[in-house]
Amino acid sequence: MPLIDSKSGRIRKDYSLDELKEAARLMRGYNLAVLACAGSGHAGGTLSAMDLTAALYLKVARLDPDNPAWDGRDRIIWSTGHKAPNVYIGVGMTGAFPVENVATLRRLTSPFQGHPHWLKFPAAEASTGSLGQGLSIGVGIAMAAKLDQKNFRVYVMNGDGELQEGSIWEAAMAAGHYGLDSLVSIVDKNRLQIDGWVKDVMDVDPIADKFRAFGWHAVECDGHDLAAILRAFDEAAAVRGKPTVIIAHTTKGKGVDFMENVAGWHGKAPSLDETRKAFAQLGLDGKVDLDRMKRIADEHQKKVDAELAAKMPKFGNDYWWNRQPVMKVQMDPTRMGYGRALQESGADERVVCLGADISGSITIAKFYEGHPDRAPKGKQISRFISVGIAEQNATTIAAGLAKEGKIPTFGTYGVFASARNLDQIRTTVAYGNFNVLIAGAHGGVSVGPDGATHQALEDIANITPIPGIMAVVPCDAVETKKATLALLFQITGPKYLRFAREATPVVTTDATPFVIGKANVLRLRRVADNMIDAFETVLAEKYRGEGEKVALVANGPMVPEAMRAAWILKEEKGWDTRVVNMHTVKPLDERAVVSAAQECEVLITVEEHQIGGLAHPVAAAVLRGLGGGRAPRFGSIGVRDRFGESGAPWELVKEFEVSAEHIAALAIRLGG
Repeated sequence: MPLIDSKSGRIRKDYSLDELKEAARLMRGYNLAVLACAGSGHAGGTLSAMDLTAALYLKVARLDPDNPAWDGRDRIIWSTGHKAPNVYIGVGMTGAFPVENVATLRRLTSPFQGHPHWLKFPAAEASTGSLGQGLSIGVGIAMAAKLDQKNFRVYVMNGDGELQEGSIWEAAMAAGHYGLDSLVSIVDKNRLQIDGWVKDVMDVDPIADKFRAFGWHAVECDGHDLAAILRAFDEAAAVRGKPTVIIAHTTKGKGVDFMENVAGWHGKAPSLDETRKAFAQLGLDGKVDLDRMKRIADEHQKKVDAELAAKMPKFGNDYWWNRQPVMKVQMDPTRMGYGRALQESGADERVVCLGADISGSITIAKFYEGHPDRAPKGKQISRFISVGIAEQNATTIAAGLAKEGKIPTFGTYGVFASARNLDQIRTTVAYGNFNVLIAGAHGGVSVGPDGATHQALEDIANITPIPGIMAVVPCDAVETKKATLALLFQITGPKYLRFAREATPVVTTDATPFVIGKANVLRLRRVADNMIDAFETVLAEKYRGEGEKVALVANGPMVPEAMRAAWILKEEKGWDTRVVNMHTVKPLDERAVVSAAQECEVLITVEEHQIGGLAHPVAAAVLRGLGGGRAPRFGSIGVRDRFGESGAPWELVKEFEVSAEHIAALAIRLGG
């Protein structure tokens, strides 16, 4: 179907096969360019799906570039939301806007989020990124079309690794049951996922036979042969009474020799030099203006920087990390502490790790680094079990392992580890009181450009109401290692460990006290060359108040921010501050909270989470503990009823107002 004018019905553009091939080649170039400008993203899968993208947006789907909300348009949903550049470039190539604008991909305030958000980019049709949900959305849209007797078609882009999600097969069952013949799933079968070959991680073949068993028509094609792709779409259009799946056999990283069939390019963006090298291979020299696109991205970034600077609280000095000659910090991702602990604990034969495809990203793969005996072995069982992209299954498998005396730990991004499988955590793990450690990685907005679908901002609130479960949010990589080992070997029962992605300040040492369920108090004693030497840390139960004006109750990487706020308050106002590291959210150290409330004028909770994960239990503890006595002036720093955004990690700390500057400014407002 050519691109059309929905008002007049005239044809805007009808691509010939040769023009479509050239468009796909050009789109590959734009894709590499926008990823290079972003400095992050997913090169492998976006390239594998680009011929499908060109066919769908420029030839197959009924679309009007000037009227993206046209009711008669065909709907296109990208269930594989990490391939967001395909959406943006596909729509841009229709003529809806200049494709070069996608150069602002993954930047703060850009409509081109790291994963599509349809409220910012309506042509995306749905906000996706949590795998396994797009096909169900497509089923719902196709059902609505039948109810309203409309004849638009619904196309859903899926990945082969994504088929490991059980929700895909629930959607497939419903679509087959209701005979949704307007629905087409296009499976980009590039055979690779983050953890390796799909057949080794969790084999999904035979895909065609499985869909047929659910009542679908199945057709297979070469996903890089545009003539074959168009024939497959024509065949799908002729099917009546059942949905169609097009299984497109593709190559991850197609068109760039150093990317093809390399799993490492799944979640990686090329450098500018690598992009120019790829352009030469694709024959695109002089056809995509990389320098101009970089300027577009840089100009956008200048505006973002100015807007962030304008909204940041101002003080007499610039106290941002490592900008002063004193109070320096070393940075290390908290997730590394989890991996290091698993490396060390692997000598215990009871420990079993369950990987959910992002094993390197969350560092659970360190369990078998240097220990091939612990490594995954395809279809053989080892002490590292790859379950694929299947969080619900992983959680309940872990419960089964625990029942038989193993010490299992399952990890994925916190948004998936605490929500997609929440019923399994509640009913199987917690209700059964099984000894399972669930790791929620990538906590907070500092996850960065992947955006809202991958930023865990509600996980503590999800987890802590469940009876009997423990929740720990360590402050740095050193404390994360201690917490992991303690939860594995000192605590029996259900437990949740939350940690961040980005490198954050290291503010503890091996000698720093750490006891699950007991808070620490940190006190600024002097300005030192290194911040870690400027503070004294003791267990809260051993601390005696020193007349501090402000208490900051924090956890996770917000503890270093609270420490920096204490430095700001001392320098700017002469105020002493008690920083309470409440690493264990459940059970909460209420004694430490009540002491701070009784002895300080101002008490502020600080969390990289929707306000309430920490603030609500702390506030409740204050009310219970004071028994009607004098209450401090109370405030909360955290995410204020917002979803996350794409942007650089430290930009988002500023944008969401969880930095030390915002903590100090609130303390001054409350204590002035």
